[in-house]
Amino acid sequence: MSFLANRTDAMKQILMHARLFDGDQFHAGKAVTLEDGRIRSIIDSPNKLGGYEPHDLTGLVLAPGFVDAQVNGGGGVMLNANTTLQELEAMADAHRAFGTTSMLPTLISDAWPAMEHIARLIEQAHRHWGEDRSLSAIKGVHFEGPYLNAARKGVHPEEQLRPVDDRAVDLMTHPDLGVRLITVAPEKVGPGFIRECVHQGALVSAGHTAGSYQDMTAAIRAGLRGFTHLFNAMTPMGSREPGVVGAALDDPDTWCGLIADGFHVHPASMRNAIKTKPRGKVMLVTDAMASVGSDEAAFTLHDQTITVQDGRCQLNDGTLAGSALTMIGAVRNVVELIGLPLSEALRMASRYPASFMRMDTSLGLIAPGFSADLVAFDPMTWTVKHSWINGYHRTH
Repeated sequence: MSFLANRTDAMKQILMHARLFDGDQFHAGKAVTLEDGRIRSIIDSPNKLGGYEPHDLTGLVLAPGFVDAQVNGGGGVMLNANTTLQELEAMADAHRAFGTTSMLPTLISDAWPAMEHIARLIEQAHRHWGEDRSLSAIKGVHFEGPYLNAARKGVHPEEQLRPVDDRAVDLMTHPDLGVRLITVAPEKVGPGFIRECVHQGALVSAGHTAGSYQDMTAAIRAGLRGFTHLFNAMTPMGSREPGVVGAALDDPDTWCGLIADGFHVHPASMRNAIKTKPRGKVMLVTDAMASVGSDEAAFTLHDQTITVQDGRCQLNDGTLAGSALTMIGAVRNVVELIGLPLSEALRMASRYPASFMRMDTSLGLIAPGFSADLVAFDPMTWTVKHSWINGYHRTH
């Protein structure tokens, strides 16, 4: 998807005539002013305001920018040992065109040198934070594996799944990486590993796990914060064995990610999860692969060919392999497939994941002092027309 970049820094802007969703409620007849990369005020829409660059958003919804905690690829790029800074920016550009202004690039289980490479890459990206580049959307990193259970491996290569390395905590929890999210199989790593990662400031989530309800409750006591792509690659809930899904739905304090693409989880299951968890504890993730924002219908991951057929990413044997989902597509699906109001769908795409990532004092709301990370989209066609990251504007 092409975009036009506004290369002026446009530090003082006024966004007018949109249907404004501030993260709590909708407003009509309001304008938003931006200054120095932050939201300055919400005011009655003026005809003009001296010294501010105007943006007429008539017919569009203006909302907090989307926050995606699980992005494997985009723009024809998969995050792996060969990814360059330019390719990482291409990933961020691809997702920005669909409303994502904050993201955690996600490394699918890989060898130790690949993990070291990605850690260095994320550190490089953070040196460009605040510039007029989509790299500013990179808020940290998500290590999805390799400390997972082969019985629930999904697309993760079994040869890369292994016991915890003694160096793992230091690498994956390094503070220079920003937000650090680590997906593990709790029954494989034990509560002590989870506790140490949490102590070092990381967020730990359960995924690709064959663990029991008891394994999950022990992990929660150790500081487990969430569940990666709820229902997928985990033991289901049964009448006598609640499993991972049962533990996730039973606990009021953890977050659950949902891949709302219509393939990974049935709409009825998504509705039940949303009804069961306290409000604010279910968030949207894309689990997106290289095909998002790319014309390529096939790509490779660890020498496996993944094809996109009718919007579904899969291996040759039909195994789901990530998704071709975008965040604006996830918002649309939550409204159209599940039947939630647009306001709640938007919270699930911005405010709730920002809270999960401990960034809810700067992201997820349109309020004075918050980062000027916003999206403006056409609610009739579900297409993103404008985005702002740190106040830097692009027309898509």
